Amino acid sequence: MDTSVLVDFLRGKALPGAERLRRLEEEEVPFGIPAHCCQEVLQGAKDPREWALLLSYLETQRIFVPKDAWATHVRAARIFFDCRRRGITIRSSWDCLIAQVVLDEEATLLHDDDDFERIRKVRPLRTMRA
Repeated sequence: MDTSVLVDFLRGKALPGAERLRRLEEEEVPFGIPAHCCQEVLQGAKDPREWALLLSYLETQRIFVPKDAWATHVRAARIFFDCRRRGITIRSSWDCLIAQVVLDEEATLLHDDDDFERIRKVRPLRTMRA
């Protein structure tokens, strides 16, 4: 899942992505979180107590990490390059990296970010829009 959905879920917001994630947890549907999203979540901690709380939650989750960091980064850069060559603007190279990690895992990305729908125009990224 993408960071925006995870942050909304952790803040207890009743937004579509957070609600969908809540249902996945309740129904014990397996899911994973790209490590890059975990980094973004932890970077947003407001104090040491929140940092510890976020870390304790994230440490209990299935985390997707690149199996081959160099190859994953090269493929993520190629996503950005291919989008740009087609006139598609991706606002964050992080989104390309998250998309590539999800592609490598052959998973579906739960998100609320237009960049991922744009990436789908150049890669077979399976998404679930929040």
